[in-house]
Amino acid sequence: MNDFSLLLYILIFILIGSVFSLIGGVLLLIKEKKTLKYSHFLAAFAAGTLLGTVFFDLFPEAIEEGEHVVEDGLSGEVNIFFWTLIGILGFFLLERFVHWFHHHQHKLEEGVKPTVPLIILGDSVHNFIDGVAIGATFLVSIPLGIVTTLAVAAHEIPQEIGDFGILLHKGLRRKKVLFVNFFSALTAIVGGLISFALGGKIEVSIPILLAITAGFFIYIAASDLIPEIHHENRKGFAVIETALLFAGVTTIWVFITLLEGIGGH
Repeated sequence: MNDFSLLLYILIFILIGSVFSLIGGVLLLIKEKKTLKYSHFLAAFAAGTLLGTVFFDLFPEAIEEGEHVVEDGLSGEVNIFFWTLIGILGFFLLERFVHWFHHHQHKLEEGVKPTVPLIILGDSVHNFIDGVAIGATFLVSIPLGIVTTLAVAAHEIPQEIGDFGILLHKGLRRKKVLFVNFFSALTAIVGGLISFALGGKIEVSIPILLAITAGFFIYIAASDLIPEIHHENRKGFAVIETALLFAGVTTIWVFITLLEGIGGH
């Protein structure tokens, strides 16, 4: 596949992922109470898809790409788990900075949601990182890129529902909320372009980018999404969320198996 076709794949699937990520927010605008009521189910499923993508796809591909780098004499051994840890710690520090900025700049009481500019900034950074992740995985293979796009869309849907809800609560009109989130989602394209430029010229960076993406996914699932399942105490709901977590993992496994059967990595 030539570079233009690969870039086209990256851009198309980033747009697809961005559109799907906005679905939750659009549903909120249409039926606010019902969407918020069931958004935690989406979060549970998203956690499963993220973990499934990490352990069934990103890790195996990162290790394989790292071996290719060594065999081709481009670099020494790439420690995938080191870079995964860097990804986890890096996103932890990013989140801590956002909380610190929120506390010192706005002096809001503990537990209060961030203000509108911070929500938009945080969402834009998040989408940018998603774009980098999608771009990096498409550099390895088309199936891996598709699976990553699926995982990104799955975890973005519940997040966008939360963001839309906060912005509506802060007094923004529905059209403005949709407009702001649409352009925030486009930052993913910038991330994808940077990832394409980096990976296309520096092959040694691909296993590192995959490992950092795995760290990113683990961090989101473990620190943001899974705790929501543990906080759910309503009868029957916790069981459903747990089942959806496992369903998310299973979905990724089935999807990867089918892709490998069609063309393979």
